Amino acid sequence: MAIYPIRVFPDPVLRTGTSPVTDFGPDLRRLADDMLETMYAAPGVGLAAPQIGISRQVFVADIGDGPFAMVNPEIIEISGKWKFEEGCLSVPGRWWEFARPAFARARGFDLDGNPVEYAGDELMGRLLQHEIDHLSGLLLLDRLPRRMRKEALREIRESAQPGAI
Repeated sequence: MAIYPIRVFPDPVLRTGTSPVTDFGPDLRRLADDMLETMYAAPGVGLAAPQIGISRQVFVADIGDGPFAMVNPEIIEISGKWKFEEGCLSVPGRWWEFARPAFARARGFDLDGNPVEYAGDELMGRLLQHEIDHLSGLLLLDRLPRRMRKEALREIRESAQPGAI
């Protein structure tokens, strides 16, 4: 297994849409294993393929109930509202409190190509939304309210190395 470097904002791969996975063979399983190892080493609770520079529709996660992967996922239901502090491995060291739907249900496939559904409220719901956003080229920063996003981008720009942004 291998630990990949995590791509950080403003890396353009994070803004690029992803392609569906069509091959559910051993390469996909190896990718998921490497992504889990990378996620645990970071440490984080979720990691989408674009965060390691791979534009495929796959993410891995573990919120404490054991690891899982979703391939070609889509959100099929959201409801409620939950305000909570959220961070992202691609925007390291930064956290913002804001509201997202409290509950999410996602449908996709497991690593063998079998249909799966994951659903949950609070942390699980937020994780599903966050990781699937990555697969659409969206970042946590895009979900922040306008004023908060403007301030976050200013802080990131001011703390960046010269020439980085």
